[in-house]
Amino acid sequence: MTEKNNKKILQEKYKNNIDGLKKKIGQICKNIGRNPREITIIAATKYADAKSVDIIRELGIMDLGENRADELTRKSMYVDKEARWHFIGHLQSRKARDVVPIVEYIHSIDSIRILEKVSSEAKKNSKIQKVLIEVNISGEESRYGLGIDNVVDFIIKAEKIDNIELKGLMTMAPYTDDMEYIRKIFKRLRLLKEKVGSQLFSELSMGMSNDFSIAIEEGATMIRIGSTIFK
Repeated sequence: MTEKNNKKILQEKYKNNIDGLKKKIGQICKNIGRNPREITIIAATKYADAKSVDIIRELGIMDLGENRADELTRKSMYVDKEARWHFIGHLQSRKARDVVPIVEYIHSIDSIRILEKVSSEAKKNSKIQKVLIEVNISGEESRYGLGIDNVVDFIIKAEKIDNIELKGLMTMAPYTDDMEYIRKIFKRLRLLKEKVGSQLFSELSMGMSNDFSIAIEEGATMIRIGSTIFK
């Protein structure tokens, strides 16, 4: 099979996947009275190669999310420059200098030390870095993120840091088949957003391929979708 034919097959497959995803989002939003345009689809590229990522950009997916700094650098060089990159993995301070010049959003801030490093790199790049605060709603020790009781104090400190724009909150659902428990997690993040002020925080990043329906119902504005697009 030629490379050209292989690309065409992938284009058709990914287009069907994206069309199906958008149709499902539209139906969910219709059922709950939301506008589908409120939902940003972030294609999670962790398990996709650069060629596949470039194809979905050609198909109209503007927002791309990568978990690893090295892969972010590599894929961003391959994909067209109009893409909006989101860093959605755990950020190490030494990797901030690689990530900040590329991304529009960092979804995983849970440390003032890391935020200060991001601020320093943002200054060097003459930009205001948009960030989301990661919250460990479930309290699992294996998860990154702030404890829910620490968020308000964190915000007070974070607002004093230059070249940073706080845009919202992010959480990861626990690994479970209990959809009602996942709903409770997403609902708690939404309520936390309302507590800290929805004018300050416009974005809620929550929901992946297996639970984005619940996330949208609970107020997600950004969903991080991998396998549903690339499978």
